[in-house]
This record gives sequence, structure tokens and C-alpha cells, in this order.
Amino acid sequence: MCTVVILRRPDHEWPVIIGANRDEMRSRPWKPPSRHWSDRPHVLAGLDSLAGGTWLGRNDDGVVAAVLNRESSLGPTSGKRTRGELPLEALDHADADAAAMALAALDPEAYRPFNMLIADNRDAYWICNTGSTENIELEKLQPGLSIMTSHRINDPKCPRTMAYLPRFKRAPIPEPDRNDWTAWQMLLASGPQDASTNSGPALCVVTDTGFNTICSTLIALPSVAKMEQITNDLGYFLFASGPPNKAPFKSVSE
Repeated sequence: MCTVVILRRPDHEWPVIIGANRDEMRSRPWKPPSRHWSDRPHVLAGLDSLAGGTWLGRNDDGVVAAVLNRESSLGPTSGKRTRGELPLEALDHADADAAAMALAALDPEAYRPFNMLIADNRDAYWICNTGSTENIELEKLQPGLSIMTSHRINDPKCPRTMAYLPRFKRAPIPEPDRNDWTAWQMLLASGPQDASTNSGPALCVVTDTGFNTICSTLIALPSVAKMEQITNDLGYFLFASGPPNKAPFKSVSE
């Protein structure tokens, strides 16, 4: 179960901050974020070497897209398209609004169930294919903090959401200008022993089956006004090329 956390502050100079852990089988090959697609030179994203898609990326227009499996839908299925192509399709668009409308219009039968986040510095959307409805759901995210897992967004029935939503709300917010991501880095690295005094769910997962948290991402998107003040006008894109309790976060090289 992957996790994506997004903080929306529409009037702030850093209106979007995202933290994400990718949970996957260790044996599934992948590459860190780069410009892996010759037909999409505007896309900077991790590469799923097996299926050719991505789990999370950003384009040169400042759109971020991430896809997560829903419950009991890990892995490919014959006759279904890979969900890793969905963020790439979203990143073909210059803004989150257009990307979300395009993704919501897809045939839900073509894919296994998924959750998606699509965001830019103005708008953010949760997109859901449950596998049991005729249409893909689309919900515009309101300002504030939201957590996406394999359940519905901010789902009170999800133990991971209920354990970590209040913790992220209480935590100091990252300060990109000071390169201070400490509190969110620590939360993304939380194992079962860190979740609560009663050993609640982990955000950084380790199992005996080889299904682990294998990498982590932090992203900050600047406002239009902020872009005029900074040299990296697309914001910050930090990546840990391993579990965040062991691997350091480094700036993604262009």
C-alpha cells in the first residue's frame, strides 16, 4: 500500500507540498526519476522497468501525477493496461485541471482499480477507479492536508490514514527556502515501532514477503509569484532511492 500526503495552501508562496512512499515488491526492477522517455522529454519521473510506466512524476509545466493501487489489486492482470501509463498521460497536459478531466474520461474497464493524485500550484484532484462502477470518480481537493492510500482519500476506515493524518497535521511544515524537510522525512520513515506506543501501522513498510517501502519522494511547488524569485522555478523534487529510514533524500537531477 503506497502512501501520498499532500498539503494545499492556495495563498502561500509554496501552495503545494507532497510526500510519498512507494511500496512494492523488492524484486520488481525500477529506476530513479529522470527523463526516461524520448517521446516525453518534458517528463521527469521514476521508471518502472517492467511495464515502462511510472508511479510518480512531474512535468516541465509544474504538474505532478502519482498512481496507487487500490486494495487487493497488486500486480498486472491479463487484458488490462498498466496503471503506470496513467501518470504519463496526465503529465502530457500543461495544467492539473486539463489532466484530471482527461483521466476521468478514460474507460475504467481498461485498468485494474487505482487511486491517483494530480496537482499543480493552483488545483489538485483525487481520481479513483474502484473497479465496480461505470465511471472514474473525480474529486477536487480542498485546502489543507490529505492522505491517499489504497482506500478512499482520508478514509477513516484506513488504519494508516487514521494513524498518520493527525501526525502530519501536527508536524512542522517543510520550509523549502531553508531546505528543511525534517519533520516530514521523519514521518515518511516511520516504522511500526514509531507509529504509536501501541505499535500501530508503519508508513515505511518491511515485510517477510519482500513487499517493502522501496523509495520515497518530497516535492514542493512554488506559486507564480515565487517563481519570479527563485532559480529553480519548478520547485523542489527530492528523492530517496531506498526506504526513507535508510536512504538519504537527494535533489533530482535534471
